[in-house]
Amino acid sequence: MAKPRIGIYGLTGCAGDELVLLNCEDELLEIVAAVDLKSFVTAQSHPEECELDVAFVGGAVAQPHDREVLLDVRRRAGLLIAIGTCAVWGGVAGAKNDQDRAALKRLVYREAGYPESLPPQPLSAYVQVDFSLPGCPIEKKQLLYSLAALLHGDLPQRIGYPVCTECRIAENVCLLKERGLLCCGPLTQGGCGARCPSHNRPCAGCRGPVEEANVAAEYRILLEKGYGPEEIVRRLGTFARVPHLVELMEKEGKKHAQDIA
Repeated sequence: MAKPRIGIYGLTGCAGDELVLLNCEDELLEIVAAVDLKSFVTAQSHPEECELDVAFVGGAVAQPHDREVLLDVRRRAGLLIAIGTCAVWGGVAGAKNDQDRAALKRLVYREAGYPESLPPQPLSAYVQVDFSLPGCPIEKKQLLYSLAALLHGDLPQRIGYPVCTECRIAENVCLLKERGLLCCGPLTQGGCGARCPSHNRPCAGCRGPVEEANVAAEYRILLEKGYGPEEIVRRLGTFARVPHLVELMEKEGKKHAQDIA
């Protein structure tokens, strides 16, 4: 059986997700032996751009060149998998910023001028994404599991539970309810093993929202702990500016205001 042809690409981002693969030191030789790695600019001097069975793409679409690369890869790839929160949700680069973009560019680049750019967007804003691996960066174990599933001809199984579930398994003290810290764990997709809460740091939501998140319950708890609506929405939107979650938060805010009126 022919080895699957794999391409790994990075758009605008820190390249942390591509580095996770390179940091699979004990498994790296087995991975390379199991696939036909055609293009991996981070680790290859002479990538081969051709038809691909699977393309992994990290980073957000924030420049015209990003868009061109993404559209080209999508045309050539049987499956396209978004890796990392920037690729899946837009990441920190795509967070809401009320400041004027043109003014910020002038401030940063000054007389050198500034390159043409696009409002940072996830891959799904431009192409069909077949599977997503969120994380900032992605988790090594989840990456290895996904590679194994693909080698067996299957798509990886999606994680449908929040970070809170992993906190319970780890028997952590709830930083939200017990200590009053603004923790995004109830709304954030699991898969990280509750790493931050396990070190007494509230979840910042870096993996993006979990499906069917209980926004109403989280909103009420945060209000009870003294956090205002704007602060709640801003924190949840740091890594993933997801319109439907913002809308739900705003809806809960209006409902709460009516209840206390």
